[in-house]
This record gives sequence, C-alpha cells and structure tokens, in this order.
Amino acid sequence: MIKILILEDDELFLETLEDFLCDEGFAVKCAKDGEEVLDYCFEEKYDLYLLDINVPKISGIDLLKRLREANDTTPTIYLTSHKDKDMLTKGFLSGCDDYLKKPVDLDELLLRINSLLKRSGKFKEQIELIDDLVFDVKNRRLLKAQEDLNLTSKVIDLLELFLEQKDAIVTKEMII
Repeated sequence: MIKILILEDDELFLETLEDFLCDEGFAVKCAKDGEEVLDYCFEEKYDLYLLDINVPKISGIDLLKRLREANDTTPTIYLTSHKDKDMLTKGFLSGCDDYLKKPVDLDELLLRINSLLKRSGKFKEQIELIDDLVFDVKNRRLLKAQEDLNLTSKVIDLLELFLEQKDAIVTKEMII
C-alpha cells in the first residue's frame, strides 16, 4: 500500500485530505507541525509527502531542505495558499516536485499524486473493484478471480477514464 505523509495545520483541510486519500486506497499519516514530520520520517519511510509551507515549528520549506540534505528523495507536493512567484521559486529550490495552490481541487491532486508515483515507480499496480474484479494498472488488464477478461484496448481506455473520473461526470467530449 502506498504511504503518504501529510503536513497541514488546518485541521478541517487535513481531515478532508486524509478522508479523500484513504478512500482512494492510500495509507495516510498526518502531522500538524514540521517537528512531528521529522519524527515520523525517522520511524518510517513514505512514498509521498504532501506539505503545507506555513506550519508551526519548522516550515514546510525548511523541513524539505533538511530531508533533502539527509538524502531523502521522496516525491513531494507543496499545498499552500502562497501565490507569489518568490515562494514558488523557494519551494522548487528546496526540492519539491510539484506545487498546488489552495484551495486544492482533490481530483487534480489525485492526478498529480498518481503522476509522481508513476514516475517514481511506486504507482498502485492494482485497483480493486466490485465482485472480485481487479484492474491491473501496469498491464492494463481487467481480471475476474485472477483470470484476464481480454477486453479490447478501447474498452480499457474507457475503464481508465471512468476510474480517473470516478467522482465526476464523464462527458461525451471527454470520451471522444
């Protein structure tokens, strides 16, 4: 299971992120300040960090600098309300891989998470569906009770689209 560590001091937003990511099948650990994140990082390895910048004790930027100095290359996305170019520059110079401005669209966040995980080789390999159906993401196969259903590539393309947009309306234009 993919493990994500979130640093966010806004309790309501943190709970929203945690619920959303857990529903998407990720294992999530939450921290409200930078020192807490350092403690967690020494105890366990994570597959992705989601970091706010303005948090108590150690800022997200200083935290990521420390992690990078300790040779921690975990993919990282900043989630922040900062909109100025200087902060964006500082964020990338500190070692982040991506940057999203608040308010965050959760579907966009999920796409960015999956993209980063795919590039780092940690993408979810299987998605469990209903009635013993499993979608093998890597091989683009739909399995029922471990047997390949041999769907056409167009049907698999549609299935991937529907899975990516599972909480949204899929329009005719999107299908085309």
